[in-house]
Amino acid sequence: MLEIVRAGGWLMLPIILCSIGAAAIILERLWTLKQDRVVPRNLTAEVWQLVKSNQLTQEHIQRIQAESPLGQILAAGLVNRDRDRAELKESIEDTGRHVVHELERYLNPLGTIAAITPLLGLLGTVIGMVKVFAAITTHGVGNPGVLAGGISEALITTAAGLSVAIPALMGYRYLRGRVDGLVVEMEKEAMKLVEALQYRQGAVARTET
Repeated sequence: MLEIVRAGGWLMLPIILCSIGAAAIILERLWTLKQDRVVPRNLTAEVWQLVKSNQLTQEHIQRIQAESPLGQILAAGLVNRDRDRAELKESIEDTGRHVVHELERYLNPLGTIAAITPLLGLLGTVIGMVKVFAAITTHGVGNPGVLAGGISEALITTAAGLSVAIPALMGYRYLRGRVDGLVVEMEKEAMKLVEALQYRQGAVARTET
């Protein structure tokens, strides 16, 4: 393996670094974007039970906010639960934008790695072919051994670049789809809370009148 890396030339170093970075990002995001970590089951129902039974306290809101990204969104709604619908939704949407930004962390670098590694491989191909033509100019075509170095460098860097880019692109697309799915789930749960809070607010107003 070390001989192959050496034969690929200096461009193998950035390609290897890209592969390490892509693997680290994919593994970290797979762990961070687990369904139960982002959108815990029954969280909205538990929050509503606290509101319905008048047991919701500031400590509860802080705990809900700290537990998950969905908790951050629901906590924003709970803090503003006594405001009108427009202000309530706006506070949830503002928090939601920050949460989505956190969920998408490192995805742009992963997409960049998927885009640039084939180009690094192509650059290695060009450099290798330049060496081949330089060797032909100097020694002619009678000695295949003189040409082998440039050809092997061209092929190895191309293969290495594609070997990194393909799984990186697959990981990027998969993680992007997972983020989109989680965002939809959080929107549904947030709207459930909004509707429940608005219904309760209306019921309280009717009771007072």
